[in-house]
Amino acid sequence: MVEVNGIRLHIAEQGDGPLVVLLHGFPESWHSWHHQFGPLAAAGYRVVAPDQRGYGGSDHPDDVEAYTIFHLVGDVVGLIRALGEETAYVVGHDWGAPVAWHTALFRPDVVRGVAGLSVPPPFRGSQPPLPAMEKMFDGRFYWNYFNRPGVADAEFAADTRTSLRKFFTWASGDAPGGGEGTQPLVDPERGWLATMPDPEVLPEWFSEADLDALTESFAKGFTGALNWYRNLDRNWELTAPWQGAVVSRPALYVYGERDVVPAFPGTPELIRRLPALMPNLVRAPLELAGCGHWTQQERPDEVNAALIDFLAACP
Repeated sequence: MVEVNGIRLHIAEQGDGPLVVLLHGFPESWHSWHHQFGPLAAAGYRVVAPDQRGYGGSDHPDDVEAYTIFHLVGDVVGLIRALGEETAYVVGHDWGAPVAWHTALFRPDVVRGVAGLSVPPPFRGSQPPLPAMEKMFDGRFYWNYFNRPGVADAEFAADTRTSLRKFFTWASGDAPGGGEGTQPLVDPERGWLATMPDPEVLPEWFSEADLDALTESFAKGFTGALNWYRNLDRNWELTAPWQGAVVSRPALYVYGERDVVPAFPGTPELIRRLPALMPNLVRAPLELAGCGHWTQQERPDEVNAALIDFLAACP
């Protein structure tokens, strides 16, 4: 447990050398990086993965406004300092990717290099995201569903293990259809989980032990994690000073061919333009064939190789 930014964060740690901070997404925990610890430590790095605020063994503030992008980036900067370091490489997946990208955007002096998995670098849109998605998908986009106080919280917590089993299968590259042009829409009458199949057998890369660890990490429920989504419009307002700014630190972007996130409206076009938009993207966006949303768990060897090459290439 580490005291950071007014809260306590639970961390997992391995290795010695330059610090690499690994940031998980939704609905995950530090455990989603368990395939990365050994290889990165063996390559000469000190690897630290926190349960981010609202998750797992870390503190779960009650106030919805305690989960803005400023709080989340503040946690990362504070963690780096609390670990006795001045700088670090920052790597994020899913929601952890926007936190990593914004840490590099807000505090380039602290970030030696930044990598994002699934979610590409931030380019602030011209309007708040929730009204835009409300209009585009008639209120059925999952961000809008998550913003109904207490609704998704109750649905997911009714049977945590089943909820997570469905999530991880539905969004994986093993699921029929995968993310191939689909959008994550919710039936307002039935909820989200009702539309997801409940597999009899887990994907090969996701074991019962993985599901056990993940289920245990949500013993306090899903509200803290969902509060990240309840700040999407607030984050859009707060980041107005960075309109048009780009991440200047050395950067890497990796995504799965069948991940639903790169199919979000406007995202395919952004990914194609990234080499022109990002001055220090060390290579073209890396697309992993057949991979779904859980990038570092579905394709650990390829992700580890890409990360190690990237870290070695950073100054």
